[in-house]
Amino acid sequence: MKQFLTGASAMLPNRSDYAGLGRTWRSDVVAGITVGIVALPLALAFGVSSGVGAEAGLVTAIVAGIVAAVFGGSNVQVSGPTGAMVVVLGPVVAAHGAGAVVIVAVLAGIVVCVAGVLRLGRTVTYIPWPVIEGFTAGIGVIIFLQQVPTALGVGPSGHHSTNAGVAAAQSVSQARWPGVLVPLAVVAAVAIVMGLAARLAPKAPASFIAIVVVSVAAIAFDLPLATIGELPQSLPAPQLPAVNLHMISSLAGPVFAVAALAAIESLLSARVASSMSDTGPYNADRELVGQGLASVFSGIFGGMPATGAIARTAVNVRSGARTRLAAVVHALGLVAVVYLAAPLVSRIPLAALAGVLMVTACRMIEISVIRQVLGATRSAALVFGVTAIVTVGFDLIVAVAIGVAVAAFFALRALSRTCGVRREEIPGPARSGDERIAIFRLDGSLFFGVADRVMQRVADHGGVDIVILRLSHLQHVDATGAHTLAEIVQALERAGVTVFIKGIRPGHLQVMTRVGALDALRHPNHLFDDLEAAVAAARGHLVHTG
Repeated sequence: MKQFLTGASAMLPNRSDYAGLGRTWRSDVVAGITVGIVALPLALAFGVSSGVGAEAGLVTAIVAGIVAAVFGGSNVQVSGPTGAMVVVLGPVVAAHGAGAVVIVAVLAGIVVCVAGVLRLGRTVTYIPWPVIEGFTAGIGVIIFLQQVPTALGVGPSGHHSTNAGVAAAQSVSQARWPGVLVPLAVVAAVAIVMGLAARLAPKAPASFIAIVVVSVAAIAFDLPLATIGELPQSLPAPQLPAVNLHMISSLAGPVFAVAALAAIESLLSARVASSMSDTGPYNADRELVGQGLASVFSGIFGGMPATGAIARTAVNVRSGARTRLAAVVHALGLVAVVYLAAPLVSRIPLAALAGVLMVTACRMIEISVIRQVLGATRSAALVFGVTAIVTVGFDLIVAVAIGVAVAAFFALRALSRTCGVRREEIPGPARSGDERIAIFRLDGSLFFGVADRVMQRVADHGGVDIVILRLSHLQHVDATGAHTLAEIVQALERAGVTVFIKGIRPGHLQVMTRVGALDALRHPNHLFDDLEAAVAAARGHLVHTG
């Protein structure tokens, strides 16, 4: 009970979350303002791109940003709407309408909270690096393709497919020239300004600068561009969504997909943040609870599901954030935008937001990292390629599952190859009949696929009547390996070869006993701790049997 209470208290906000705040509050405030400026255009763009509107993106950044900062497991994590979540929500909006996103946010948040309570936070560490990079690259491609209709000035009615690639192709075929030149010029201008800002002032909020420059120009020249439209000048009142069993069953797939994505992305972001700063380790389980609560409250206020945002978290760390105050300030800054600058924000061209997301998508696809993955091993390259292709063509969560499965296949194959099987000479002076005794030493891991290898080695040395299996050099034996040993013994005994086993490690003895590996021996006395005793017994057996 005491251990349970200790673990539960570790997942609740406490004073240590703000240790050193008296020394760091100035840098935290500066970092929070900086991240808020960076987050504004992204929150608006992700809200528009997902189909739920700029208001929902802004609400998500505010509500989820505060809740995750207070209840999450990282001291510097910044949460809000992300590109990966937009990729999942787009088809949900197309199939069920924008109202379904609120329900998905609340239900998925509950699922993520439960995962944290069940202490599933560390499972993300089992996702291989090539899977993560393939997943990230695939998301980058999808985000870019999702912006093509807006960049061409094609409204939502101009494309119908939920597949980003198909929708982009439809938009190209339906674009009206030369009218598309205006939104394309805006996208190009945003890309140029962001590129120049990044080069000339790396610490400046490039996306914010680009949005301001392009929006001012669009207003000054009265360009024919679609804009964000009217935004509320206050936060919406909290309201629980109406839910029934039919709706829950129809949204079950999206709910679990969103929950899995939120957990994966948030934990990856928290892990990256922990490696970037010395603000202390993150609590993975508490992070899940915090992110789950963030999505629940975001949905209650009319927002969308939230996750930890790697890009904004990185900006937060680089700007000097030391405590959770920075993420809270970031959210409060966005609140100020809602109450003080909503009329100005409403005039931002949608094409400008599309340009920001296109540049963001391109930055997600890091050519240097892709080269590292492709140049590492063939298996890593294949895992990367499969994950990226499935992400773009089918489904994000399925892509991660398939990527992990492919990586696991190669890992298991490599593990099975660590089991070496080699024949050794009988120690001491040779005696008559020794040619009928074979000693085989098994090294590494006893894994499936080894039985055929051992049997083949024995077959390659015909005329053997007794086989001594030396197991003292085995490093790993699981239930499958122990069962494999039983199959080896049984196969040899059926072939008329007597089997002696030498040197089972104490740590392996229990599993071998439980699966019946030792019962496969012809006699209990055929189990030895010493090689000399095993050889003596084998010689005696030959004499006895003639």
